[in-house]
Amino acid sequence: MTGAATILHADLDAFYASVEVRDRPELRGRPVAVGGGVILAATYEARRQGVAAPMTRRAARNRCPGLIVLPPRFSHYVAASRAVMAVLQQFTPEVEPISIDEAFLDVTGSTHLLGAPGEIARALRAMVRREVGLAISVGVATTKHLAKIASRVAKPDGLVVVEPGTETAFLAPLPVGYLWGVGPVGERRLAAYGIGTIGQLAEVGETTLVGWFGERTGRHFWHLAHNRDARPVVAAPSRPGSVGAQSAGNATAIEDRHAALLGLADRVGWRLRRHRRAGQRITVQVRFSDMTRASRSITLPGPIAETTSLYHAAAGLADAVVAERAAGRGVTLVSLAVDRLSDTPHLQLEIPLGRLPADPALRSGSPTHSRLRSVDAAVDKARDRFGRSAVQRATVLANRPEERSPAEAAAATDDHPRLER
Repeated sequence: MTGAATILHADLDAFYASVEVRDRPELRGRPVAVGGGVILAATYEARRQGVAAPMTRRAARNRCPGLIVLPPRFSHYVAASRAVMAVLQQFTPEVEPISIDEAFLDVTGSTHLLGAPGEIARALRAMVRREVGLAISVGVATTKHLAKIASRVAKPDGLVVVEPGTETAFLAPLPVGYLWGVGPVGERRLAAYGIGTIGQLAEVGETTLVGWFGERTGRHFWHLAHNRDARPVVAAPSRPGSVGAQSAGNATAIEDRHAALLGLADRVGWRLRRHRRAGQRITVQVRFSDMTRASRSITLPGPIAETTSLYHAAAGLADAVVAERAAGRGVTLVSLAVDRLSDTPHLQLEIPLGRLPADPALRSGSPTHSRLRSVDAAVDKARDRFGRSAVQRATVLANRPEERSPAEAAAATDDHPRLER
């Protein structure tokens, strides 16, 4: 692969856990993890003692008895992510977020003003540390695939620049598991053929790999082993193409699940209305206690953005998923996503009564529907002025575990999570 090394992959280190340590400096240097029954993220101090995601909390504490487990605060992680992405945008408009904690950048158009890509990466890391208070590792290379590998090699809190012409030597000694798309199963299958490093994989012919793994996977392995990746950095659109939220915790009981979904519909609806958008397809995903997932979607006759309408659609989908797939398993996470967005004024259309438990009183133009839209408007106005937490729905508050008693509320608030030792 020829060309300048102008592709950056920026990846926040142990993101959820790092946000918690940033907000609680007394935890610095201690083994900290974020999660409930399952670990979502762990600091490097915890990782050195064998803690990893997704590991059960019991298994994590068996490996690290002094582990501090904090409940997740997703709103804080989203805010930190937005702050980091805003920093990245100061170095180039060509920023492609690929998750909440990582993004690709193409700095081709910035080098004449900001210097070489390596210098840009150093400045970027320093600004993220200074303005957001988080460590970020950066890889710089000629392709997205190689830049992502370089950022992994750079962790924690490091920078690796792979100069043009050195790609083969850089990749050769690395484990095949560093290749994008090669998971544990792929590693085991390659190991059966005596292949453990990317250099060894690169020595195998493309035809042989296709014979071993099939056309698609074999060609994929061969191209990545030779750093052949022509994908450009695709800057994120200025407006969201979908809006979603998720809630972790025990939602096995129908009242807990519906309370969680009302909270999600409240958050998603508010975000849709802030962007003056509405969505036509509703998707609900459920994670069960054995970590398997199931989802269900519905496309409505027209776009909606009202909280109550979103909730009724989501509740019907979630109940259907649980009834069909739970088989006695508990529910540990529910998520709600809305896509097929449009700028059409979000008039509530009738939800198909034969498919979802919709209330006829919610149909467009009904007195109840008009009152609910007025409630949304009043809540939105208060939140725009005082913040999202200024107004909360009583059902959501009543079903938040930390608010079921004054003692629990004092011990565990959203801003100061309770330490679980």
